Amino acid sequence: MIPKTFKEAIDLGDGREITIETGKLAKQAHGAVEVRMGNAVLLCTVVSSYTPTSMDFFPLTLDYREKFAAAGRYPGGFMKREARPSNEEILVMRLVDRVLRPLFPSDYKFETQVMIQLMSHDDEVMPDALAGLAASAAIQLSDIPFEYPISEVRVGRVNGEFIINPSRSQIEESDIDMIIGASEDSVSMVEGEMLECSEEDMTEAIKFAHEAIKKQCEAQKKLVAQVGKKPTREYETAKENDDLKQKIHDAAYQACYDVAKKGLSKKDRSEAFSEIKDNVKALFTEEEQEEFGSIISRYFKDVHKNAIRDLTLNEKVRLDGRETTEIRPIWCEVDYLPSTHGSAVFTRGETQALATTTLGTSREANMVDNPTYQGEETFYLHYNFPPFCTGEAYPIRGTSRREIGHGNLAQRALKNMIPKDCPYTVRVVSEVLESNGSSSMATVCAGTMSLMDAGVQLKKPVSGIAMGLISEGDKYAVLSDILGDEDHLGDMDFKVTGTEDGITACQMDIKVKGLSYDILIKALKQARDGRLHILNKITETIAAPNQEVKAHAPKIITRTIPGEYIGSLIGPGGKTIQELQKLTGTTIVINEDEETEQGIVEILGTNQEGIDKVLAKIEAMLFKPEKGSVYEVKVIKILDFGAVVEYVEAPGNETLLHISELAWERTNDVTDVVNIGDVIDVKYFGFDPRTKKEKVSRKALLPKPEGYKERPSKPRSDNSRRDNRK
Repeated sequence: MIPKTFKEAIDLGDGREITIETGKLAKQAHGAVEVRMGNAVLLCTVVSSYTPTSMDFFPLTLDYREKFAAAGRYPGGFMKREARPSNEEILVMRLVDRVLRPLFPSDYKFETQVMIQLMSHDDEVMPDALAGLAASAAIQLSDIPFEYPISEVRVGRVNGEFIINPSRSQIEESDIDMIIGASEDSVSMVEGEMLECSEEDMTEAIKFAHEAIKKQCEAQKKLVAQVGKKPTREYETAKENDDLKQKIHDAAYQACYDVAKKGLSKKDRSEAFSEIKDNVKALFTEEEQEEFGSIISRYFKDVHKNAIRDLTLNEKVRLDGRETTEIRPIWCEVDYLPSTHGSAVFTRGETQALATTTLGTSREANMVDNPTYQGEETFYLHYNFPPFCTGEAYPIRGTSRREIGHGNLAQRALKNMIPKDCPYTVRVVSEVLESNGSSSMATVCAGTMSLMDAGVQLKKPVSGIAMGLISEGDKYAVLSDILGDEDHLGDMDFKVTGTEDGITACQMDIKVKGLSYDILIKALKQARDGRLHILNKITETIAAPNQEVKAHAPKIITRTIPGEYIGSLIGPGGKTIQELQKLTGTTIVINEDEETEQGIVEILGTNQEGIDKVLAKIEAMLFKPEKGSVYEVKVIKILDFGAVVEYVEAPGNETLLHISELAWERTNDVTDVVNIGDVIDVKYFGFDPRTKKEKVSRKALLPKPEGYKERPSKPRSDNSRRDNRK
């Protein structure tokens, strides 16, 4: 018997709807839900252990996977099984995790796993926009403690009209592509890219998305009401000791306040705070430290955080002594590495990024082969965050989710400034060498300069800044260019990138409930001022892209040839193109455009002479002489019945100059008139209808000798007469 199911529908207002359903699948999970939109189906489950861990943080695992079977496809590669998550799947995990994690109780230390799986794909539905809704709905159906329902939606803008959860084709036409996460009352996460939109337009997009999210949160409540709300599970909460809390506050608050006010460097500040913590611990006996160790650390952390926040709110003084709108000192340098195609160093305070640019052909494009999307990226950016950049030592075990997320943000910030007619595949790599706040924004700045240094003709330079917020009641301070510590103790981490004309990308995490749009707009306006200040420092270092690539960097030339010539250029088994590459020292890539039935030839090389030889070969291959025209030819071979000649303007194009076309007089020996290496003029007559071969003539350009008489042509044999013989 099929079990009873419960369902709620969400009307998107344009004929589309989203349904959330529970009761049929994955019933042993603590919460399970199916989310459907069109033919797209997401299954989300949540399970949380009833046994606490010994970890001092909340062990939440957020997993999102797209099944190849969902799109009727096989996994690529030798092993026909889904393996490690793709970058795109990891980015979805981060989007959902950032909204969910703050809503679990801070003292909840039970291992929790949220799994979202795409079970059926629809080409017109972007599943990442449904993942947050699915995760929240599954948690609401469980007994796991969680503050309130949330959801996420994508918002696009096509022809000035905002759209909720646009299709992929609509996104390609959109000038805004953002995913917003929120509850009914508060926006908590924003991430996306824009085509230089204004701060006001971005705010309107967030408001529009929030209205749609409110409906999705209401639908979750209705679904829970249908099923019946499970009692929230009880668990052992963190111990509290008011006397201990007051003792630590009295001992540490003013000391932390005074250290924060000194404007010390990251290293000196860290040492000073550590000394205060040691002094606080010294107030307790070994037995007390054994019993209350974790509580002492937690209370000290709270006092440390409150002291710094109060300093900023009361005196508008920050940890490093700056004013709230002040940007740290910046220095930049381009062409730093001699052998790269482009390089730049960007240093802002104690954050430093070294970016390199590498130029290649379409063969170096980043291939994307996911169940929901197949394509290629001709511009991509990789971000590396080694341990030494924060003065730490720990093992490196592959690319972290953080590195993937920060690299994606920087890539989105820059990609729309790469001209569509850029002939290269472009890879930017950012090596973070120092980090004390917003290395992803340093990556954007270093990446911009590196691209310009490489000669990539950016439409406009891009800069980025990280903003922060500290608020308490009616008092608040918006902080420009935040430090790492300000990120951890603040209420907002807001990264925004753009040109002088508008925003190109953003990433925002809001930790405070009920952030007003007035404060958000103020933060955006303040971010613009900071962004332009940084942009000015960039353009002081390199005002515009270099007009030429570096001498050691490859030049790329693109040529289009008719499809029927592709085989000739490649040759049997690739012999012709391989020999040509070896001879010229170039890389030749041929792509076939199925729509136009033409071949697109990319020639990449550091030596212009080699590139010119390839171009000459292509021009020669495409050369078609015109009937009645005169051409210069070179004799390359002597035969008994004529000379093989090569068109001088099209080397490799050969034709036969018959012995009878050498001169008006009878020619007994070809060498009586021409020899190998001779350059002569000939007239082109097209195809001879009798021989079905091309005909060229030297004698046609010579005056007839006086008294010259045409020799009578030989009579043709009549085969039909022979066939009629009896």
